[in-house]
Amino acid sequence: MRGSGTGIHIWAVAGALFIMLVVPVLFSAPFKAFITGGSDMDAISSASVIIDKPGGEYVVFINRALHSDSDKLAIWEDFFLGREIPVIFEDIHCEVPDGDTAGYDMAVSYMSRLPKNQMTVDRVNGTLLLSKADNGRYDILIMSKEYYDAYEASSVEENEDSVRLFIDANT
Repeated sequence: MRGSGTGIHIWAVAGALFIMLVVPVLFSAPFKAFITGGSDMDAISSASVIIDKPGGEYVVFINRALHSDSDKLAIWEDFFLGREIPVIFEDIHCEVPDGDTAGYDMAVSYMSRLPKNQMTVDRVNGTLLLSKADNGRYDILIMSKEYYDAYEASSVEENEDSVRLFIDANT
C-alpha cells in the first residue's frame, strides 16, 4: 500500500513543476521566436530600441577642443542634426542641466541611436554646467531652447572651441 502513494506523489510533484516551469517558457516571446526562426521579433524583444525624438527645440554644444579631428566633428554634427552617420569609434560624454526633462529626453533619444556605452548622459546643476561650459570643460551639452534662454547659455558661444547646433525636432 505504501508504494502506490509514493508514485502518485512523485507524479503530482512532477506535474506541478512542469506546469509552473515549462508551460510559461513555451508561451514566452523568446521561445516562440526561437521556434519560428526569429522572423517575428518586435521592437520590445530586439537588441536595441531607438527612442523617438521628443518634439521641441534644442541646443547642442560640442567642444571642438575634445573633437579636434574635423572629419569626426562633422560626423558628430550630422549625428546631432538627425542625419545618418557611418560607424564612429569615439565615446562621448553628454551633460544636461538638472531639471531640463526635455533636454534629458532628447539626450536619451540620441543615446539610443548609438551602440551601448558609447554615450553617457549626466544631469548637472545648471549654473555649474554653464560655468564649466564657459571655461571649455565639457564634451557635449544638450539643453532645451527654454533652458538655453533661461540660463542665457549664449555665453558658451564666446568660447572659440564651442560648436553650437540648433535642433528643431518638430520638423
